[in-house]
Amino acid sequence: MSDDTDEDLFSLLDELRVMAQVGLRYADDPYNVERYERILALVSEWYGRSVSLPAKEVRERFAREVGYVTAKVSANAAVFDEAGRPLLQLRANDGFWGLPGGFTEPNESPRETAVRETKEETGLTVEPTDLVGIYTRKPGQYGPHSTVIHLHSCVVTGGDLEASHESEALRYRRVEDVTEWHKNHERLALDAADYWTDST
Repeated sequence: MSDDTDEDLFSLLDELRVMAQVGLRYADDPYNVERYERILALVSEWYGRSVSLPAKEVRERFAREVGYVTAKVSANAAVFDEAGRPLLQLRANDGFWGLPGGFTEPNESPRETAVRETKEETGLTVEPTDLVGIYTRKPGQYGPHSTVIHLHSCVVTGGDLEASHESEALRYRRVEDVTEWHKNHERLALDAADYWTDST
């Protein structure tokens, strides 16, 4: 399948999954419960085919997500040197450059995520100063679910720059010099660089 077809399929599956899981949460008619269960079974089967997992395993993963089903939440940190170059990491999982960041943990705000992930991935302690923007990644672009990304501009308050097991390298780089970007991080880095320029 083409990338566009993959994206369309994952968008459809994600919408049907949410509809079925939320429907099961509120359904009180056995007929509706049966129909939502059938939708979820079909979604599990097609997710499994698309990501090479058994449908039973996919269904079990869905079952662990209780309550109203929402998008994934993540956060990234934009940290700059005096020349206005953002701190980037060469990610070990795909070999592409990106900003520090990751998924938000339970009971954690996106702001706290940006601080924690930056510390884990770069060794630096940072303080978020502003929210640069909030972004949405649609299902199928870089995974089967939609993701809401919070991009924070941060200043360094301590720590020593040191790559973790998640990074092959850490470097302050001009955005225009980078050709291989992790997911949609080129857009994040460009927006963060524009913000830095406007605020200095």
